[in-house]
Amino acid sequence: MTRSTMRQPVSLVRSQPSQDGDGVKIKRIHDFGGGIDPFLMLDELGSDRPDDYIGGFPPHPHRGIQTLTYVIHGGLTHEDHMGHSSTINAGDAQWMHTGRGIIHSEMPLTDHHGLRAFQLWLSLAAKDKLSEATYRDVRANEMPRLEGDRATLIALGGEWQCAEPQHTISGPLDALAGSGGVAHVLVEENGRLSLAQTSPMLAVYVFAGELEIGEQRIPDGHLARLGDGQQLSLTSRTGAQALILYGTPHQEPIAHYGPFVMNSHEELEQALNDYRSGSLTG
Repeated sequence: MTRSTMRQPVSLVRSQPSQDGDGVKIKRIHDFGGGIDPFLMLDELGSDRPDDYIGGFPPHPHRGIQTLTYVIHGGLTHEDHMGHSSTINAGDAQWMHTGRGIIHSEMPLTDHHGLRAFQLWLSLAAKDKLSEATYRDVRANEMPRLEGDRATLIALGGEWQCAEPQHTISGPLDALAGSGGVAHVLVEENGRLSLAQTSPMLAVYVFAGELEIGEQRIPDGHLARLGDGQQLSLTSRTGAQALILYGTPHQEPIAHYGPFVMNSHEELEQALNDYRSGSLTG
């Protein structure tokens, strides 16, 4: 396969310290301008200091998005207005389609490594903004794996195909907005993983070690947006872990205010009024 088909980094964004919920310290990358459409935001929670996260995320509303939460260490307990109550632990994921509206809370748990987790926001297409809210847990043993050369891909959602030898798996989350896909990649020292990947939006977030994509090194805490091509090759000299995100952009206006993501200012005003009047989830 010629070099011209390899997907190369076209932009690199560093996560920034922030906080949310009840003072939870996070590292955040957000783009509400459509640069990683259908994705909007990536939050990384990671600390061995309970004071950094123990307050969690008390009850709060959402409309117009999906969230995907994935735990590396520790756990999170979810409760919502629809009566769902469940806990995910290391290797598990929670997916929430907020649609018209959902009110939920997420409270942290720890293990001997503390807490490390991610939450992704995906924008819903305009036709789905006011759809019915749904929710799903996915356990670690439900997620299939692809094996590379000293590398492993864990598929949370979407379809993933090894370039050589050809082998395809599908993650259990099959309703991600924008035909999206999310995977966790672990690359050992001097490992390599080659994927066939042609989705219009493709990004890699490195959260441990350092990855090489083409000739560019992607350090810990950075998101690389990839250009066009047919193949993605990931290597690491020292070992690394990353999330891979792909999808098809909605190419629709994005209007954002706090926990609401709609297509216009008027729709945001309606969401706020609905929340204040108690009809957000009705």
